[in-house]
Amino acid sequence: MQTNQCENVELIKPTKSWKNPDNHFLVALTSPWYKVLVKIQNTLWKATTDFYAEKEIDCMLFPITTASVSSPVEQAGDIIKQSNFDEFKYDTVYDASQRRLGSDSSPVKINIFGIDTYLSDSMQFMLEYGCRLNPKGCYYIMPSFRGEDPDKRHLCQFFHSEVEIAGRLDDIIKLAEEYIKYLSKALLMHNKDEILSIAGTTEHLEKIANSNTRFARVTVNEALEILKSEENYEELIENDDLGFITINSKGEKKLIEIFDGIVWLTKFAHLSVPFYQAYDETGELALNADLLFGIGETLGAGERHFNSKQILKALNSHNVPSHVYEWYAKLKDIFPMQTSGFGMGIERFILWVLQHDDIRDCQLVPRVNGVNIIP
Repeated sequence: MQTNQCENVELIKPTKSWKNPDNHFLVALTSPWYKVLVKIQNTLWKATTDFYAEKEIDCMLFPITTASVSSPVEQAGDIIKQSNFDEFKYDTVYDASQRRLGSDSSPVKINIFGIDTYLSDSMQFMLEYGCRLNPKGCYYIMPSFRGEDPDKRHLCQFFHSEVEIAGRLDDIIKLAEEYIKYLSKALLMHNKDEILSIAGTTEHLEKIANSNTRFARVTVNEALEILKSEENYEELIENDDLGFITINSKGEKKLIEIFDGIVWLTKFAHLSVPFYQAYDETGELALNADLLFGIGETLGAGERHFNSKQILKALNSHNVPSHVYEWYAKLKDIFPMQTSGFGMGIERFILWVLQHDDIRDCQLVPRVNGVNIIP
């Protein structure tokens, strides 16, 4: 008889073989940890396909290179020449010496046959394009690339489950909750014993899979008021020079604890999020939401700008060169459509499934920027 607890059994531990990448592939081939990992990956892939098929949301395949990254920390205005789009006049105020606001990762710049471009950090823009082909929406699971060093919370390359649909923020939040519950049920059905062998419990999955209620939701401002009652409040937040406050990873974990395992954090200061998130009615906050569970932010959602005027305002305020996004603005005006979407890091979700704390153990084949790892 299966239970949701594993008692008096020695749990499987990670090998940490990624620390020695030359021999990792040999260790992984005989490791029980990685045998469980591939089973979970397989279930997540199949369950994602089944979930979206039921909703008639199409899988679409896109190239992994792009000149329009979604987190333009060092956006290269030299990649694309000045655009001819009449509405794009904001580059006259672009200051290359200032940081690009709202981005928390660096893009990976490459050169292919003499052409500078980037490896995709997200294919959200392509998904917005795909929604014009299937109004019910589109999704994919594909690699994303980031320019930072890996650590317990971040990978240089990870698998991104992203979707875009016609609708507003509330619509995409509802879809995300259904998706998380669907994945939890699938894992309990197909991989309960494997999960027990590592996590020692499946209570966290049972709780989500059997939930008939919506996840808790708080705005950043509401969350800050809640956290002020904590003695270590200053350790849970970050004060930006521009005057807004963000909640750091310690603050996220505290909110997860307060809200019993999972909570939506919504309406960030717009300057603290990527430019493509829509403005709320105040013009100062974003129509976005991060789903906090497990290690912290595991899924991020947002409503998109509807037209080029809104995009231009955001690009200018975020100090991002506008000519790189000429095509994106044209798409909005020529094929108007209100869309929203979310992206979830597969490895971060697996961290929660396995009740683990180091994402580097959730990558079958490690990849580290600046290191030639074979295979």
